[in-house]
Amino acid sequence: MLRIAVPNKGTLSETAVDMLREAGYAVRRDPKELIVSDPRNDVEFFYLRPRDIATYVGSGALDVGVTGRDLLLDSHSTAVEIEAFDFGASTFRFAGPVGAFTKLGDLAGTRVATSYSALVGDFLEAEGVAATVVHLDGAVESAVRLGVADAVADVVETGSTLRKQGLEIFGPVILESTAVLIAAREDVEGLATFRRRLQGVMVARRFVLMDYDLPAELIEQASKITPGFESPTVSPLRDTGWVAVRVMVPRDDTNEIMDTLYALGARAILVSSIHAARI
Repeated sequence: MLRIAVPNKGTLSETAVDMLREAGYAVRRDPKELIVSDPRNDVEFFYLRPRDIATYVGSGALDVGVTGRDLLLDSHSTAVEIEAFDFGASTFRFAGPVGAFTKLGDLAGTRVATSYSALVGDFLEAEGVAATVVHLDGAVESAVRLGVADAVADVVETGSTLRKQGLEIFGPVILESTAVLIAAREDVEGLATFRRRLQGVMVARRFVLMDYDLPAELIEQASKITPGFESPTVSPLRDTGWVAVRVMVPRDDTNEIMDTLYALGARAILVSSIHAARI
């Protein structure tokens, strides 16, 4: 069986489990379940702390896992990133007291508090900045006010939490992270099928099927509006002056595309959800 690590809690867990369910895999029903076997698909899922997943996969104890890119890099695991997903996005930045720092080099000789000490330490070393990294578990926003550090490095969304602590963002982005599929190695048996299934879920979430009827002489113009992955499927209608078109379009752009097609002359424009895909 392909042994797969899944986050056991948090936003990464919720979305990952939803993806697995949509991909046709068995998922746990009880949050206390640690192992779920799926013999039908020849896989076994292990629900683990997100921070530990890269270590388990890198050691070879498990074959594949879903975790954050930040956690992968911070672990110094030998696991390799196979695929990036479109959830769990986060941005890592430096922050310090207002007016205290303006550029990365200002951190030389200071103390930087973070929950991702290896990730931040590697970044500072690569940039040639000699600073002391102070490891803290959990929130680090209070580290400067409490005298534990001179600056912090943490996940930043709007920056409002940092501002409440009298801090401001400065310097370059440390890392743009997202959820990723990792593996002990790229040639793990069964990985290709598992990856294709998850890719199919992502396609089904991002795209919809659009069908419409169109005067045949407008097909070239319509194809520029809805090019599809390769090209639209065009079928003749009983009325020889018209054709039926089927194409995949980005879900977020659906209504704008429908309006544009209608203005062009398309009619009977219908949209259908995609439940599974292999592209």
